Amino acid sequence: MPELPEVETTLRGIEPWIANQIIDRVTVRQGSLRWPVTPDMADIVQGQMVVAVTRRAKYLIIQLEHGSMLVHLGMSGSLRLTDRALEWRKHDHIEMQLSNGSTLRYHDPRRFGCWLWSGGDHSQLARLGPEPLSEDFGVERLFGLSRNRKIAIKPFIMDNHVVVGVGNIYASEALFRSGIRPDRAAGQVSSKRYQVLTGHIKEVLAAAIEQGGTTLRDFVNGNGEPGYFQQRLDVYGRGGLLCNQCEGILKEIKLGQRSSVFCPSCQR
Repeated sequence: MPELPEVETTLRGIEPWIANQIIDRVTVRQGSLRWPVTPDMADIVQGQMVVAVTRRAKYLIIQLEHGSMLVHLGMSGSLRLTDRALEWRKHDHIEMQLSNGSTLRYHDPRRFGCWLWSGGDHSQLARLGPEPLSEDFGVERLFGLSRNRKIAIKPFIMDNHVVVGVGNIYASEALFRSGIRPDRAAGQVSSKRYQVLTGHIKEVLAAAIEQGGTTLRDFVNGNGEPGYFQQRLDVYGRGGLLCNQCEGILKEIKLGQRSSVFCPSCQR
């Protein structure tokens, strides 16, 4: 599933090509996504200018002169810039043609994403927590919301009402760097340890976004499949292997139906 750094990379890849351009045409081949594509969206947005492209959590917001389109990549979605004469691939569901000749196509085999238009606010954004790299997210928030909570700390920091965009990969890596077991109760973690964890969440996500910058040219000019960043992962997907820090065996458990890998020696 694309996580926040992957979505941010997508934003940086498409924004220079679609911002300040007029939408010539939108074609919806398959509108049955996680939420049905807004009826008449193609007619509503045709002829409007793309004023800006922004991100909130893992949603992309294509801001128009009147209203905006909310785009989510779901579990398997991607956006790619392509030649409009290129034949549609299987699972290409939506195409947006722009006045500069650019064509943006949405590809989603599992159809868990969304393309929604609204003339005002999008309800999907109403209850989201702060952005992890913003000043609104800090130890005070994490520590305060965690008090008396029995939920394990990993799903706690992955809760979008607590903070947005801390997905499975980056939650695992931040907890490892902080020396905290993913199954420790959130309410049993001290303020001092939350301060360390907050710093590592910001550090891991910022590094992933920065490393994603090296993929931008490939994203724009290649096949548009950003995938995960080529970076060293200390625990995610490494169950049963040696810990990079102590050379002990990494343990894999299930938390909230998700696989979680940690080091029993380095994390407590």
